[in-house]
Amino acid sequence: MWSNLISGIRTGKETSTSTTTPTIGRSHFQRDYDRLIFSSAFRRMQNKTQVFPLPGAVFVHNRLTHSLEVASVGRTLGSLVADELLNLYPNLPQLAEIPHIVAAACLAHDMGNPPFGHAGETIISGYFKDNCEHLYNQGLLTKGEWHDLIYFDGNANALRLLTAQLNGRRAGGFGLSYSTLASIIKYPYESALTDKNKFGFFQSEKELVRRMATALGMHIIDNDPLRVARYPLTYLVEAADDICYLLMDLEDAHKLAILSGEEVFNLLLPLASDEESSTELHDNLAIVTDPNERIAYLRAVAISKLIQECALAFMNNITKIEQGEAVLPLVKQLPKTYLDAAERITQLSIQKIYNHNTVVEIEIAGHRILSTLCHEYTQAMLHPKRQLSKKLISRIPEQYHNSGATTYKQLMTVVDFISGMTDVYALELYRNITGISIPGIVR
Repeated sequence: MWSNLISGIRTGKETSTSTTTPTIGRSHFQRDYDRLIFSSAFRRMQNKTQVFPLPGAVFVHNRLTHSLEVASVGRTLGSLVADELLNLYPNLPQLAEIPHIVAAACLAHDMGNPPFGHAGETIISGYFKDNCEHLYNQGLLTKGEWHDLIYFDGNANALRLLTAQLNGRRAGGFGLSYSTLASIIKYPYESALTDKNKFGFFQSEKELVRRMATALGMHIIDNDPLRVARYPLTYLVEAADDICYLLMDLEDAHKLAILSGEEVFNLLLPLASDEESSTELHDNLAIVTDPNERIAYLRAVAISKLIQECALAFMNNITKIEQGEAVLPLVKQLPKTYLDAAERITQLSIQKIYNHNTVVEIEIAGHRILSTLCHEYTQAMLHPKRQLSKKLISRIPEQYHNSGATTYKQLMTVVDFISGMTDVYALELYRNITGISIPGIVR
């Protein structure tokens, strides 16, 4: 089974015979990592909000720093699992590639997310739900296409970003391996099977997912609407993301004085301490007196503990995972003391972090900005002969343009353009097209 799951088949080069041979000292999956980290789409994430507004005097996490940290956690988690699997299957040396696959997928997992943090997905889907239902009622969109828009999901958009053939570009998008791509499909079903912003691929990538599932030996549960069994390494990517989400926002909140050092310390301590390591932990904490460094130290120890527990949970469920059966996310299988500590962090984060004034304010601003951009560019794409439409469309990069496009493709062009923006560019374009700011005029 794993001999099929670890595959160097690449989008755009499915007929190539070099799916197992490393090039220039790198495996296929190390090449995936390098392609992602050197890409402009990856670099743009440095100007996309994670939770808090992008930095003033205090530097907080953005989408790029979050993705790098998730990749670091994912690589370690993948290494632990690979070691265990190699003990089970010593004749499958390709299992040693698991850390590289997981790390690459972790880099890519948020690349489809729009500007303005988690609210961006809801804003885009809400715009189409409130303003474009007539297109579906007129038969211009299929049910699947309509659901793609009204339940827009950054995870599905990441797969599109990484695989779509843009105008003037080569087929296959980034040309990543099937194994890396499968690892980011957190919800392996199409939008017709959901009533919320959680699904794995758009209609435009549906047949690609079917090909990937067949090539990798992933069980196809339903053909239409398409649902496939989860790719095993997705559990590791998900766990790495969950670990970072749980801990990193606390550190940012402390730096911004939203949470006190004592609050964060007491939240992290149960995740970092156990009977075996409590003496060493407290000895080190007695040495470290700087408040920021104490929290950073606790966070690092907590990450290490959570990685070990998630690797153990993966291996405890290995038979079910290999057979394509759904299992709980790995962080939901932590020991009770860790689950209780994680729940306390989650509840406090909702209360004091995610509803903090600075977070709410950027969501409100993002709603006005993205809703306006969605409206102006949707109308422009649907009515391209209007004079204003021509001007607006001229601002869309040539790579997104479709000739003779269907209504679905026209609207997905809007999604591609807006979701790829940084917060700063979205704000600048909003000001320009609404007349709030006019280039060249002093204000």
